[in-house]
Amino acid sequence: RNENVAGHGSKEVKGKTHTYYQVLIDARDCPHISQRSQTEAVTFLANHDDSRALYAIPGLDYVSHEDILPYSSTDQVPIQHELFERFLMYDQTKVPPFVARDTLCAWQEKNHPWLELSDVHRETTENIRVTVIPFYMGMREAQNSHVYWWRYCIRLENLDSEVVQLRERHWRIFSLSGTLETVRGRGVVGREPVLSKEQPAFQYSSHVSLQASSGHMWGTFRFERPDGSHFDVRIPPFSLESNKDEKTPPSGLHW
Repeated sequence: RNENVAGHGSKEVKGKTHTYYQVLIDARDCPHISQRSQTEAVTFLANHDDSRALYAIPGLDYVSHEDILPYSSTDQVPIQHELFERFLMYDQTKVPPFVARDTLCAWQEKNHPWLELSDVHRETTENIRVTVIPFYMGMREAQNSHVYWWRYCIRLENLDSEVVQLRERHWRIFSLSGTLETVRGRGVVGREPVLSKEQPAFQYSSHVSLQASSGHMWGTFRFERPDGSHFDVRIPPFSLESNKDEKTPPSGLHW
């Protein structure tokens, strides 16, 4: 997907193309990441009148090609996930020995508006790289007004050997309706992750809603060094754009 490289005081320009994968997370890994309170989930809006209803597909997340380690398995079911055998079929004549079932093709075709990446925004400050990927989820009517929803996936990476800890977030959210909201808080998704050489990355997803069809978000994360000093890491500005087409919500999640 295209990466937007934002320079200070300059308009965003299209950068190089990055490859990302939708991945199923092995259930055997879940005990090691359960503290992240199901941030490894793709969420979507329900197709009924309850505008607050938010549903999740657990164990589904996004991984950059550069983070993939080559691995092969002789198991016919190498990943323990409830969707694996519904999506893929073992075929020893293929390399890798799996082919997509019709179920997977139909599911992707139906749900691609909520699953496909658009732009990837990335910026590095003092060896901390922040990657943001926004997803438009849809519009709902609430109290005679339209509410537009987005999901955004954020990946934090420590490119240095020094241990740092995320302490605060500071967001600015601008809506096309003319409002500018400031959000401050401790950590992210209820955590203050430590980024070390052994565990250099942390990824999570969150949501934002606007009463306008588009807007922008930007901000900073405040990190703490071992000596107690702090520094701010820039979150690259990214657009919140709504798709003009009428979409239908995800389906085929239950068989």
